Amino acid sequence: MQGAYDTGIYRNVLLEYGYTIREIEDKLNQAFEMLFYGTAKERIYHTAGDDRGYIEDTGNHDVRTEGMSYGMMMCVQMNKKLEFDCLWKWAKTYMYMKDGENAGFFAWSCQTNGEKNAWGPAPDGEEYFAMALFFAANRWGDGEGIFCYSREAKEILHTCIHKGEHKEGGRPMWEPSNKLIKFITECDFTDPSYHLPHFYELFSLWGNEEDSKFWEEAAKASRSFLKKACHIDTGLCAEYTDYDGRPKKCTINTTQRHDWYYSDAYRTIANIGLDYSWFAKDEWESENADRLQKFFSETGNENGVYLIDGTQLEGVNALHPIAIIATNAQASLAAKGVYAKACVERFWNTPLRTGDRRYYDNCLYFFALLSLSGKFRIWK
Repeated sequence: MQGAYDTGIYRNVLLEYGYTIREIEDKLNQAFEMLFYGTAKERIYHTAGDDRGYIEDTGNHDVRTEGMSYGMMMCVQMNKKLEFDCLWKWAKTYMYMKDGENAGFFAWSCQTNGEKNAWGPAPDGEEYFAMALFFAANRWGDGEGIFCYSREAKEILHTCIHKGEHKEGGRPMWEPSNKLIKFITECDFTDPSYHLPHFYELFSLWGNEEDSKFWEEAAKASRSFLKKACHIDTGLCAEYTDYDGRPKKCTINTTQRHDWYYSDAYRTIANIGLDYSWFAKDEWESENADRLQKFFSETGNENGVYLIDGTQLEGVNALHPIAIIATNAQASLAAKGVYAKACVERFWNTPLRTGDRRYYDNCLYFFALLSLSGKFRIWK
């Protein structure tokens, strides 16, 4: 199989499984309208004046680089330039750090009025910011100032991998010795759901020329890492792991466990599906998608919390069950097993979430909808 980067053809899995073009387009447009302009219990996007806007994490009532960059990716894929520019201006105005050891990065959490809650970055935000900006440059063309999208993307990526090289303070977001993305710059471990080899392939082509080889190696390193992080029988991975893929039980300043298949980890199989769809460089991705879909279809349920070997934890429920349904379906971009269609049908028949916890579930829901309709595209 060749990926969409080479062929220019994006699978419309929903069409393959019997839904009509009209049904698919309506569902996609209605979902975007709900997330950006729905009722108070539906929307996650808010305007802040005429030229700024933000995505609210409705469960934590803050604004995160994760959500802002996700929102920008949604907008560039849906050709919503106004909303894209509003989100980017808000992020650059309030989240971007000009001073201190983290200068050049974005504060991972802010209040909805723009006041910073933290002065540290989260790498998943930066990599999504950069990719969304490159797509914007290619789809709409570069503008002036902060809207010279490609220049902004290149500056982000330069900081991500070169921070601290000249003893100016701070640390890079990718570990130089193994080319693996970190959970946060201060820690020497990783989050499997941060690994986006399909983005790194494009960074190697569109980023700074001197960093092209780094990104080529990062894509290879992440694909190799994911094979270690995902369980050989279930396809599940932990939220955080060491660089060798072993689950990590806790992180600094907290006793919360992160060695189970929970919240962050759900994104991993979605990323694997999209990487396979775009580049199709490793058949292991298809095999792992089959394993995970088989586990949930035969053994697991979307309300459970599991160790990566499939052991269910007693007395703990999934915080984001809709996200599990969505990412299980997105795995069908790579899956070739008997459960691919059933996972997609379950997703199709599941509505967007409402209420406080809707933000994370619905972001992953929308990405699954984009991906399965062939609308999550590489804008060259």
